[in-house]
Amino acid sequence: MPVRPVHAQDRIPDDIPGPVPRDLPGGVELYHLRPDGGILLADREGSRELGPEREFLRFIDDGQFAHYLVGDAATSPERPSNATVKLGVVGPRSAFTPHAHGGEHFVLSLGHAACGLYDEARGRVTDVPLAPGMLIRIPEMMPHSFANRGDTPLTILAANTGYGIDHEDYAITAAEAERRAASPGGSPAGGRTALAAEPRTDYRTLAAELRDIERAQRVHGIAATTVRERLAARLRRVAAALEVPR
Repeated sequence: MPVRPVHAQDRIPDDIPGPVPRDLPGGVELYHLRPDGGILLADREGSRELGPEREFLRFIDDGQFAHYLVGDAATSPERPSNATVKLGVVGPRSAFTPHAHGGEHFVLSLGHAACGLYDEARGRVTDVPLAPGMLIRIPEMMPHSFANRGDTPLTILAANTGYGIDHEDYAITAAEAERRAASPGGSPAGGRTALAAEPRTDYRTLAAELRDIERAQRVHGIAATTVRERLAARLRRVAAALEVPR
């Protein structure tokens, strides 16, 4: 969506819902996270739809995107902002490559999603379905993969403690864990430990757990939305359309 001209009497575009002031102060940004997966941004200069061609960075995999709200891609313990907070867009019927983060991770899903997690205590992969408005906390170094069960782009709000996308420990995949396990010094024979607490992470164990999630994805695929969920999504889009002032 192109940036519209700004008029004194029309600071907020018609596609931003709800009773909002007609004149935003400078520096204030208003986001509309639409049920169809689109993200609209309004500020003093007008409105526009955020998209991959601008304002978005690659988010772990091709076809997945992120827009930082706090911190940036270069955030790290050496260049801290305490946490990074970003909007992410997950492609329809797609999942991230299984990975583990050096810091803890929070994800708020605004659509129908699922999170595959490796349960170390039980020695198995657990799939957690998520509905719109559900937020999941994932401890540091826990292998996981986030998936979009729907047929439209999924918007998420993701917060990571201490790491931006560019940091080497932001998302450690199985391939990267195997590379580290084979590097000089190797990994300890004991159990896997968090990077933040102990630098001697057992990358061989981590890689095996991530490969288990990959196998589960290949065998079971991405779970589909139910009839009830699809009906709820349609009703949510209708509700959003009714809320838009005309």
